[in-house]
Order: sequence, then structure tokens, then C-alpha cells
Amino acid sequence: MDLFNYNPRASHQVNVGNRPLGGDQPLRIQSMTTTVTTDIEASVKQCMAIFDAGADYVRLTTQGTREAEALGPIREALQKAGYDRPLVADVHFNPNVADVAARIVQKVRINPGNYVDPARQFKQIDYTDEEYAAELARLEARFVQLLDICRQHHTALRIGVNHGSLSDRIMCRYGDTPEGIVESCMEFLRVCVKQHFADVVISIKASNTQVMVRSVRLLCQAMQREGMDFPLHLGVTEAGEGEDGRIKSAVGIGALLADGIGDTLRVSLSEPPEVEIPVAYKLAEYVVRRAGHDGIPAQAAPDFNYTQPARRPTRAVGNIGGNQLPVVIAPELSGHIEPKAEGCLCPDYYYVGRNLPEVSQRPQGPGYLVDADLWTGEPDTYPVFTKEQLMFMPACPAAVKFLFLTYLGLDEEAKALLHSDPKVVVIAQTNHANRLGEQRALVHELWREGLQTPVVFFEHYLLGEAQKEEFQLYAAADLGALLFDGLTDGIMLFCQARHGERPLSAQVQHDTAFGILQAARLRTTKTEYISCPGCGRTLYDLPGTIARIKAATAHLKGLKIGIMGCIVNGPGEMADADYGYVGAARGKVSLYRGKECVEKNIPAEQAVDKLLELIENDNKLNEHYAD
Repeated sequence: MDLFNYNPRASHQVNVGNRPLGGDQPLRIQSMTTTVTTDIEASVKQCMAIFDAGADYVRLTTQGTREAEALGPIREALQKAGYDRPLVADVHFNPNVADVAARIVQKVRINPGNYVDPARQFKQIDYTDEEYAAELARLEARFVQLLDICRQHHTALRIGVNHGSLSDRIMCRYGDTPEGIVESCMEFLRVCVKQHFADVVISIKASNTQVMVRSVRLLCQAMQREGMDFPLHLGVTEAGEGEDGRIKSAVGIGALLADGIGDTLRVSLSEPPEVEIPVAYKLAEYVVRRAGHDGIPAQAAPDFNYTQPARRPTRAVGNIGGNQLPVVIAPELSGHIEPKAEGCLCPDYYYVGRNLPEVSQRPQGPGYLVDADLWTGEPDTYPVFTKEQLMFMPACPAAVKFLFLTYLGLDEEAKALLHSDPKVVVIAQTNHANRLGEQRALVHELWREGLQTPVVFFEHYLLGEAQKEEFQLYAAADLGALLFDGLTDGIMLFCQARHGERPLSAQVQHDTAFGILQAARLRTTKTEYISCPGCGRTLYDLPGTIARIKAATAHLKGLKIGIMGCIVNGPGEMADADYGYVGAARGKVSLYRGKECVEKNIPAEQAVDKLLELIENDNKLNEHYAD
């Protein structure tokens, strides 16, 4: 693939009712109902709401044969009301249910982790090569039955791998790794190819965006190696709700879309499903608008590995670069920095340009970036140069110097300065339609030149207060691949309102920057909630529970709490969470510390208090050992 120029990945068309995807089709948008599928009236009503919001497909959970059979009257009622878009059955644990659903709806989703294998037991089993081959033969024999039914009824298939529900067989041979996730998918795809069944879509999802992005990149590589071009469904599972859910989804999905990967997507939010659709459209439209952009002539650094990226080697300049966490620089050009609100984050630096506040008006802690011609050497202030001021940089005695630089500005003069001055941090600028491509090109050229200068990415948007959601989606999508590529030593976001619009607050802008870094798992600054969007399998009041847990734990720093509606992905997706809250039965909840279930089948009305008690007791215990 071309790292620097946007080109959609080639895939073949898959027929899904009257909404084909892949090939030359537009990006398809979808969501999933949260109703109990056997409640025909409620399911039909929610499907209508999702379709009215603009979805191409709606997926419904089908735990058993009763739910699968309910898809028939749901489809009939929708068609009678004038809704003819495709329905998708979501199947786990029972291949017989998939057989039933494939005769009714236009697409069936199965999970390789639990299609023929029993529910994940987290047991260590050593398979000989012969035993492993026998398991694959058993898988193929059962899977072919479903393919035959799908072929007969013109039903498409989605092979949906979830990081949280890999089979014990895959886990024991490959571990909980992106390579294992990819192999779980490839086993099924090889059967599809062998059986000449092409109406297949693939998804690889994880709540950990690094795992999700790396796994999809590896899958594309594996498919290309074996001559496959199946289309891809994108999503970050258990992304959460509100701003965090949107940012996390956009970081993961956007990183792949920006590289031309993806044919359909879902933004999974712990909110009413119809809310997901406009968010997905905004994200998709923003990324694909760069198609046909002016070409970016660049070459990849020889040491860069797209599928196994490591952080680019840089020298530490102050607290930027080296092995240090990425910093956040916040533009504040008014000359007045508002006091930090309680519970809000303070950036590492403010860029104040020509409006350095008086000492008494500056919050203590951050550094202040001042235009170079006004810099006087005051403590905690640092000069910022432009390309036109390069000649003055060598004589500047500052311990840290910043340089605004574009890819086209990285000429021989700029390279010579960077080679000779180890105190420089580059702030990468771009006005290109494909800002990701041009900023990537700048860093790869530095890398090719052997320069270890740290790089902060500057993203500038013309959006007002009313476009807060767009700002968060766009910034996350633009930065996603740069973060996962290991190229980022810091980020700087600036949202400027057009004439007549109310500006977006500075606090929202740098909170978004911190949120993006956390979503990419590069810098943790607040509690992370790994919460599923809910479906017909959800066994308790998910939105109310999320709100209660967040209200009680938001003050905690660096904690990960998983809030899962059921056990399909629960324990697995929470593999790196500190605590988990998982629906175990109707009205019952089990609590986890890491992967360990510490209390089972608690009445839902008591479970939140029990979780908070568990966290509090652990904190007290940790404090005791620290003393």
C-alpha cells in the first residue's frame, strides 16, 4: 500500500440483499438493535429508527432458535411498512441457529471463536499437529453446511472475530495476540475459498485500539499473501459512550479508513443505536473526501514496519521525545489563560505566540511557547521559530527550541540545521487535503535522514462550538495512524471558529488531545470505561449502570473498568481491565478483578455498590503495602 497517498483497498463486491458492499460500492453504515429479538413489535420499531437515521443494515441478536425464527415476522413487518434494507443475524455459540437464520435474513454473522468450539474456558491445552488438524477438519465439516444454506438462499456471511472471544484452540497455539486473531479468521476464509463462496465480509474488533488496528493491518497482509480480497467491516468494540466513545472509535476506525481500508463500519456506542448512524457518517465522509488529492511524493523509512510498528527512535529534548510519553501543546493566543477547572487536565505546554501573559496570570507547571523574535529567556518559556527564521536558530541559547515545519519545507537547509542542533522539536504543519499522508511523509523523511528530532503533530480546524463532535472525530481520525505508527512525540490541536460562530473552548480542545492519546493507549490520564453498546443479550440496565459507575469512579486516575452486558466478549475484552462488571444471568452480575471472577451472580441492584466496595478495598490494601 501507499503510506502517503489515499487509495481505497481493492475488494470484491459482496451481495447483501439490495445493499451490496465492497468493490466500487460506497462505505456502508450499520448498527445493532438492543431489543429482545422475540419482542417483535419493539424490534421492528427500533429497526425503523435505525433505518430512518440512514443505516444500510441492522443487526439483531439471535441467541437461540426462537430468536432466529422471530427474524421472519420482523422482516415481514418491516417490508410491509416499506423498509426493504437488509437484516443481519448475530449468532454466537450455536451453529444450528446460524443455519436457521441464514434461511430468513440477508446476512448472518458468526464468531469463529465460538462457532464450533465450546465457550472459552481459559484452559491451557497442548495440541499436537495431528490434533490441531483434526480440529480444523471438524470446523470445516460443520462450516460447509452453513455455506451450502447461504448459497441456496443467497445469504451473505460475516466472519466476525472478536479479541475477547478467541477459542481456546487459537489461544493455546497463538496466544492472545493479533497473529492469533488473524489466524482465527483465516481458518474460516480458507474454507470459503475452497468452497468457492465469495459473499463473505470480515470484521476484526477489539476494545484495545492498538490490537484492533494492528490485527486488521496483519489480516490485509495475510489475505494479500493468499490471493484474497474479501471486504472488511470496521469497528472498535466496547468503545463506550459520549465523547470518549466517539474519540476511541474515530482513532481506531479512522486510522484504517485513512489508509483506504474498510468497506462498511459501525461506531459502537453505549447509547441508543440510532445515535450511532450520524456519527459514523460524519467520520466516513470526512475521511473519503480526500480521494483524488494531489500526490505526495515520499518514500517510507527502511526501518518502518507497518504491521509491527515500533516507536520511531528520537532523542529526548526536555520532556519531549526519547522514551517519554507524548506531550500536549495547547494554543492559547488571546493572552488570557483561564484557570483550570476542577477535574480538568492541564496541557504540558501553551503556545501563546505573541501574547505571553504576565507571570501572575500563568498557571504553574506548563511551559510557554513564544514566537522567537519576542523570546527573552524567561523561565519556563521557549522560542518557536518558522522556516523563514532558520538562520537565527543556531545562536539561540534556549534549552528547547520549537520549529514549525511542513514536508515541503524540509529542504537541505532545514535538514542541515536539524543535524547540527540537538535541541530542536519539530511542530509538523500541513494544509494538504490528505494531512495524514503529508505529515507521515515529513517524519519518514526525517527518519530516512537519520535525524532523531522529536515531532509534535499540529492539526488545525475551522469549526465552531456547534461542531464539537466533528472536531473530535476529525482530529482523532487524522492522528490515529500517526499514533499507531509510532511517529508521535506530541500533539497540538487548534480549532478556530469561522466569522460569526462561537469558538470551541480551549479546555475542550486540549481535553480532546488527551482523550485521543488515551484512546490510542499512549498516555493514560483518566479512568477508561470499556463498555459494550448493548444488545438483546444485555442482562441489566446498561445505560443506568454506566452512569452510576462513571459518577462514582471518574475521580480515579489510570483505571480501566469493563462494563459488559453479557459473557460473549465480557471476560476476554476485559483482559487488560482492572475491574469488570459482567451480566451473568437475567438481573444477575458477576464481578472481575482482571481476568479473575471474584463474585458471581450478584443481584443487579446490589452490583454497582459491590464493585465500588471491591475497588475501595483494593485501594486500601495497596496503600497498606505502599506504606
